[in-house]
Amino acid sequence: MTATFRIGLVGAGRMGRTHLRALAGSDNVRVVAVTEPVAAIRNELDAPGMAVHAELDAMLHAGGLDGVLVVAPSTRHLDIVSRVAAAGLPILCEKPCGVTSEQARQASLTAVAHGIPLQVAYWRRYVPALRRLRDRIAAGELGKIYFVACYQWDAAPPSPAFRANSGGIFVDMGVHEFDQIRWLTGQEFSKMHAVAASVGTDTYSDDHPENAQVLCALTGGSTALVSLGQSFPNGDVCYVEAFGTRDAEIVRFLWPPTGDEAFLDALRRQAEGFAAMVGGHPTDGATASDAVAALRAAEQAAIAS
Repeated sequence: MTATFRIGLVGAGRMGRTHLRALAGSDNVRVVAVTEPVAAIRNELDAPGMAVHAELDAMLHAGGLDGVLVVAPSTRHLDIVSRVAAAGLPILCEKPCGVTSEQARQASLTAVAHGIPLQVAYWRRYVPALRRLRDRIAAGELGKIYFVACYQWDAAPPSPAFRANSGGIFVDMGVHEFDQIRWLTGQEFSKMHAVAASVGTDTYSDDHPENAQVLCALTGGSTALVSLGQSFPNGDVCYVEAFGTRDAEIVRFLWPPTGDEAFLDALRRQAEGFAAMVGGHPTDGATASDAVAALRAAEQAAIAS
């Protein structure tokens, strides 16, 4: 592996271009190739030293990669992971690594069969403020945890085309919170009760609610709330509230007007952590098993709604 980790990006849509922005500020990881099937998007990509391909196989055959970052639609994750794994390249796959827990499990098995590392991009694990909160909880500074509440509210609903491939609000959005709760508390989910609001914007439908709340019982005796919304006039926001027997803490880690900066910083840290993991260093990134657990929780929430 070279001193600079050379990564290939699969998918240059909205999230893919966000990763490009984040990694432009990295001294350790560089995007050297991109696969994007849409010609209009490919034509917009112009960076020195970055090859642009219409097909994944062309990028893989060209070589010169130390790893691959998958940012394609969730419905394509399993297929792409399987093809990249067969090529022998380490994979950082955007969450949720499929739209069902079975797809995530199959992705994990494929990676193991080919002997390659697979990390799933739950970027919250790389937010410094959340890492500090996790350390405080693990050290017992908050005491025994009564309750953790995780909020994720987006500025505007996604397009109908995106919704068709997202797996629904619990899969598309909720998996972040489910993974975050497991990571922060070290507990698993037991019981859930979920409700969706019956109001929304003009794009609202019963099949794709824009707002849902999930009340969860955890295996260690704590409770948790997951609050999801796709229309928030103040912009994209994410925050956590943790209440314990000794102390409590609120972490607004994504909040206007500096939310984009925090997001890009976490994405950069995540890619650099992935590169370090491929190089043999320990990592706190999400594993394929974590992805399976988050998707199982999303499926449980959907049944409970």
